[in-house]
Amino acid sequence: MAGAARRSDDRAAVGLAEASVASPACQAATSPAIHTVALSKRFGGTIAVKSLSMTVRRGEVFGFLGPNGAGKTTVVKLLLGLSRPTGGEALVLGAPLGDREARRQIGYLPELFRFQVLLTAREVLLLHCRLLGLRKSEWDAQARGALETVGLLERGDDRVGTFSKGMQQRLGLGVALLGDPRLVVLDEPTSALDPVGRHDVREIIRGLRERGATVFLNTHLLEEAEHVCDRVAVIDKGVALATGSLDELLGRQSRVRLKVSGLDPGWWMRLDRFGSWHQEDSEWVVLDGIDPPRIADMVEELVGIGGRIEAVIPEHQSLEARFLELLRER
Repeated sequence: MAGAARRSDDRAAVGLAEASVASPACQAATSPAIHTVALSKRFGGTIAVKSLSMTVRRGEVFGFLGPNGAGKTTVVKLLLGLSRPTGGEALVLGAPLGDREARRQIGYLPELFRFQVLLTAREVLLLHCRLLGLRKSEWDAQARGALETVGLLERGDDRVGTFSKGMQQRLGLGVALLGDPRLVVLDEPTSALDPVGRHDVREIIRGLRERGATVFLNTHLLEEAEHVCDRVAVIDKGVALATGSLDELLGRQSRVRLKVSGLDPGWWMRLDRFGSWHQEDSEWVVLDGIDPPRIADMVEELVGIGGRIEAVIPEHQSLEARFLELLRER
């Protein structure tokens, strides 16, 4: 399923590449938020990104997943125009990599950031309003809105040097939200946050999606992706292993563990149409490959042949399990 999703995404990428000859105005209005075709990056003899093709749709939360050292941050730098590719091509908000007008519409929270410790949080935000070229009449409202969104309104006049790492990360997220960007790129946005902070960031990401912004979430925290992402790509050693929705990557089928009494040994052989059965131990059997809506039908049939159902435990494959499976397959 994941391979099919990836192939479908690649076919879409080729079609979009052919469509890039359209006029700039038309292209900007209809193109996806991010579109890459065979994007590659070498550092000397090291391949950091290898022929990456993907499409991020407008208005979705897209998770970019991979272990540390997988090439995720290199891809982010390429998309933002902070580094030049050695092969392939890409469009961001319908414009070539590094386009100045497109970059004005992008909010970015880097994984490693530093703020001037002598400035207050409000002063940091006002400075970035100026760097963004926002009208001066908007600065105060933009700064206040960002502080309120990230939960730092009461600390707005405190110096950054008094902030914890988690509070500085919240401030960095506030900077990324200035100017109401159409695309927000977040590089490990919750790495320094406690559970409450992570929950707050998820709510901010959902709010961005509701107002129509696209969020590109670069993370190795798979739980974060499961909570907020519409689609994800799994990358390792600069290669995209799979791309698609969580349902496509994990599959619609599930596993069920059952504890059944009152039937002869090997009773499951009569129910092989529901999936693949095997004995787990003396009490439990496992059914693999059943569609969740058919679980009720399977239980009803067991009862019909005289079985006593003592336990039914559906188990869906987690994103972490699928992620590790993809890495092993590679």
